[in-house]
Amino acid sequence: MKKLLLSLAVVTGLTTACTQQKAVEKTNRLLVLYYSENGTTKAVAEELQKQLDADIEAIEAVEPYSGDFQATIERCNKERESGQTPALKALQLNIADYDTIYLGYPIWFGTYAMPIATLVKEQDFEGKTIIPFCTFGSGGLNTSTANLEKALPKAKILKGYGVRTARVASAAKELNRFLIENGYMEGSVESWPEYSAQQPVTEEEKAIFDAACSDYQFPLGTPETVGKRETSESTDYQFTVKGKGMNGEETTSTIFVTVAKEEGAKPEFTEVVR
Repeated sequence: MKKLLLSLAVVTGLTTACTQQKAVEKTNRLLVLYYSENGTTKAVAEELQKQLDADIEAIEAVEPYSGDFQATIERCNKERESGQTPALKALQLNIADYDTIYLGYPIWFGTYAMPIATLVKEQDFEGKTIIPFCTFGSGGLNTSTANLEKALPKAKILKGYGVRTARVASAAKELNRFLIENGYMEGSVESWPEYSAQQPVTEEEKAIFDAACSDYQFPLGTPETVGKRETSESTDYQFTVKGKGMNGEETTSTIFVTVAKEEGAKPEFTEVVR
């Protein structure tokens, strides 16, 4: 009888584990490690640390970036052209002491900021579980995650979280769903439907796209098709958009837009995936 109960317990445990999408092993050895130039990524990191009850440390450059957009672009361009990365101050915490690291950064030139490039060269992440999180003007979670996978082939890179700087006030609620939905934290959240199949954009949907994207500093293109989903909180749109890249060639991107259910809520674009 005892053997039967033990067998049932093992099977039940395995079933529960299999239902967690990319679940992180239950451990107290969690570190939120981040670089933030102007405080936006820091705000997300601190919220993440609070929800996870994890340790936290900021990555700092020996020669800090100025926080000025144009100055950062110019410095970053010089570093990329020369193949150099910025020197970093020594970390106070030891990465070897942690199993899972939430690695945060702003997106520069479509990928993680230059201090992260130094970090992944200088630190040993072998055997670590890495969960990226980032802040951006339009997007870059997918490209920066792919670059982390290339830079850290001996680490396990899991699904990450990204938020536009313009929407950082939404991060606390989104992080809670992100952590629970992906099995990184215990809890339950409402199951949201998949987006519908792509259909030609109507005039009404084009107006929603324009309201969400027209104030962005760079042209994002013209929506051609759209998929939709309804949740208890919002109506969400997944637009397929045609535009032109920096080289003038035609590009296709996916732009996500959300409209909250609250009266008077305005459409917001949440991410561009190129």
